[in-house]
Amino acid sequence: MAEIVILLAIKKIAFALAKGVVDKASVHFAKYGTQLLELQGNMARVARELRVMHDVLCQMDIRNRNNQVYEGWLEEVQKVVHVMEDMVDEYLYLVGQEHDFGFSFFLKKGFRKPRALLSLNQIDFKVKEIERDLTHLSDTKNRWVTLIDNGDTSSSNYIVKRANDLANISRLLDDEDLVGVDENREKLEKWLADDSKECSVVALLGMGGLGKTALAANVYKKVREKFQCHAWVSISQTYSREDVLRNITKELLKDNINVLSSTTAMDITCVEETLSKFLKQQKYLIILDDVWTPEAFDDLSRALPHNDKGSRVIITTREGVVAALASRGHILTMEALPEDKAWDLFCKKAFPTDANYDGHAELKPFSEEIVSKCKGLPLAIVSVGSLLRVREKTMEEWRRINNQLSWELINNSRLDHVRNVLHLSFIYLPTHLKSCFLYCSLFPEDYLLRRKQLARLWSAEGFIEERGESTLEEVAEFYLKELVDRNMLQLVEMNTFGRMKKFRMHDILRELAVDLCRKNCFGATYDDKCGGSLGVDRRLVLHKLNKDNYQPISGIHQLRTMITLDNSVPSSIISLLCTESRYMAVLELRGLSIEKIPAAIGDLFNLRHLSLRDSKIQMLPKSIERLSNLLTLDLYGCDIHVLPSGIVKLKKLRHLFAERVLDPDERGMRCSRGVRIPSGLGNLTNLQTLHALEARDKSLGHLGELRQLRSLRLWNVKATYCERISESLVQMQYLSFLEVNASDENEVLQLNVCLPNLQKLILRGRLANGALDESPLFQTVWGQNLYVLSLYGSQLREDPLPSLSRLSSLTRLRLTGAYDGEQLAFLTGWFPKLKILVLKDLPNLNRLVIQQGAMVSLEEFFIVNLNSLTEVPPGIEFLMPLQYLAFDQISSDFLTVLEQCSAIRGNWWYTLHD
Repeated sequence: MAEIVILLAIKKIAFALAKGVVDKASVHFAKYGTQLLELQGNMARVARELRVMHDVLCQMDIRNRNNQVYEGWLEEVQKVVHVMEDMVDEYLYLVGQEHDFGFSFFLKKGFRKPRALLSLNQIDFKVKEIERDLTHLSDTKNRWVTLIDNGDTSSSNYIVKRANDLANISRLLDDEDLVGVDENREKLEKWLADDSKECSVVALLGMGGLGKTALAANVYKKVREKFQCHAWVSISQTYSREDVLRNITKELLKDNINVLSSTTAMDITCVEETLSKFLKQQKYLIILDDVWTPEAFDDLSRALPHNDKGSRVIITTREGVVAALASRGHILTMEALPEDKAWDLFCKKAFPTDANYDGHAELKPFSEEIVSKCKGLPLAIVSVGSLLRVREKTMEEWRRINNQLSWELINNSRLDHVRNVLHLSFIYLPTHLKSCFLYCSLFPEDYLLRRKQLARLWSAEGFIEERGESTLEEVAEFYLKELVDRNMLQLVEMNTFGRMKKFRMHDILRELAVDLCRKNCFGATYDDKCGGSLGVDRRLVLHKLNKDNYQPISGIHQLRTMITLDNSVPSSIISLLCTESRYMAVLELRGLSIEKIPAAIGDLFNLRHLSLRDSKIQMLPKSIERLSNLLTLDLYGCDIHVLPSGIVKLKKLRHLFAERVLDPDERGMRCSRGVRIPSGLGNLTNLQTLHALEARDKSLGHLGELRQLRSLRLWNVKATYCERISESLVQMQYLSFLEVNASDENEVLQLNVCLPNLQKLILRGRLANGALDESPLFQTVWGQNLYVLSLYGSQLREDPLPSLSRLSSLTRLRLTGAYDGEQLAFLTGWFPKLKILVLKDLPNLNRLVIQQGAMVSLEEFFIVNLNSLTEVPPGIEFLMPLQYLAFDQISSDFLTVLEQCSAIRGNWWYTLHD
């Protein structure tokens, strides 16, 4: 775990010693060249020491997770590395200053030195001290810390042994432990027994503890005799190709002693040739259990010939990229057990002779809570059930276990199997993903993590490394995909065009991650039940506070991250953080009743993420201009009308959210308002998100200079601004989201621009000539990338659907007060990918026609406040069954018509028009 802290420090030192920073430092400190070179040299030596230490710890951590002496030594290492990170931040702050450092201050001895030299000397002194501390820690380790067990000098051997032990336990599970697998077992047996002579590969995919190995073993025992030869081998994270191939050979040739004995003296090449030659003539079944990388499978599959004899290979894996190597349509994704099956499995283990609770009915409420906390994970259910089987069957004992189940999972030796299975997944994560994974665990149970929010937070934390021309946000999305593919995060929701949107962490996995955070000072949580205190933790997430029992949190001076999820946190917290937490990098205080930000916020020179979303802030202090490292400023929902002039000095700013919400229900043209930005908007050249700009002549003149923008929202747009806005939009080649809101319903939005990368478009206002064909925005040539389109108050006189139907990639379409005509017709073949359709406030619409073959992918259909509609839309039966069909604000006459329509009965909800 210390390798996470060390890696972040290495990255920061590397940045400080990069050419751009070195050149800038040479200019700033031209008079102090000798001292500057000495400091840079000392930093480079510390970085080299940390690189070696990082590589060593990546190996040692595997075998010393419960070694108290080793963990104590690691804690001291982390403290030193944290100080080094602070010093690098101080150095970068000095280098980044643009004002003159020439003023002086008096020392006690009475002479004067320039402040810059004094600061460099102070930093250099601390870096030398850190170098000495690292040397001392290395010596201490060699003298006192036993890092390697005398019986096992190989990290690889340790992992293989641990993985094999866990696999063997799973293979020996009884049939009674396999609950809720009937469908998967039947499908797996069918794939193995089908008549195809082609050699096929089947993959069982899922997070650790879902029962992949147990299911494979159960089926293997039943069907192996139907094959001419068969073998089972465990691969694990770190494996020897030679050992695996020899084990397969040994198992396959166990009845052929002469051939088997001859392979003993063979080198690996001859063993592979012998194995391949033997299998070519056989219908074989090979189980490759616990495969972690595609390379491992490719490495071994060369010895498994495709012999057209109906051979089968089964791989079990936690990695999506490995499962993708299976034959087409032969991936079996394991899921958590549903509630009823989880309950059955628990009862079999906890009450093997009394599954109906005849003698222990009073324990059922506690049992149900315990099962619920296992979240359908078979491994946890079996282990906890077995633990409770030998406990007293009293309400007091079961209440105690229920209340401290999290503690039991971490500390009870009888649940060590659960911890080891899940810990292997964490061990195998690359260091950069370990940081991201642990960060997710700081949020509450069942908390929905959002892609965009995590990307911004991880970037601010320094977790994201640059990769070619990809943005930090794009790399962060790739990290999320890796965590999902590795089954460390659960994908909960995708947007309508297939992009990951929301995630959740399994509760059992989260409990283990929280324990790792606590032991390694990665971060802490605080809530009104358990409280919370800081040791040397760098991050704190406040879940829920009780105002009556709130106790001030001690030890905040070392904090770099503070995130609040409860708006009852005292507003005084921000003043305390500004004065006590000098190195703060992430400050997320959304929803707090803060009315004023202290000027001291400008002293947080390391701040990269500041969110005051949905607070009562009306004005930012002038000192905000000193936050030169700020990447995200989130003021959405605040009552800020104009940003201070110094905002344009924040040249690293990537995301700016500053929008006043006047009507949360989004009714009318003035439901929200943007903010005014003083002259100099063009300085923010790194800006990717701008929500929302209040359109003004001066600000629009510089809008085209923001060429990195991906997402733009404009309010108060007048017709006279459209030409200038169009000229600016042409410069934004990466723009994927655009929302333009007119100042009132009479202003015409005429944007004569093609935006080939646009994915989402929202227009609120009247469109030119009452038709869509007039605007290049809706031309087929580029519109294939447009997935989401919302039109409000467009005052279209011509049916927009013929024009919109050419946008074949649309997945979401909303027409609100956008069409004044009487009929809309969805013809065959139109909108093949559309998933969500909203028709609202179309007062003249009296006929809606849907032909068979239109909108074949539609999942949700909302018909709201269409008062002229008096008949059930002809063809609506072609859309059934929809996941969701809603009629809202309808007349009582139309309600009667709907109730008589058998095609939609039971598929809809409604509210009467008032």
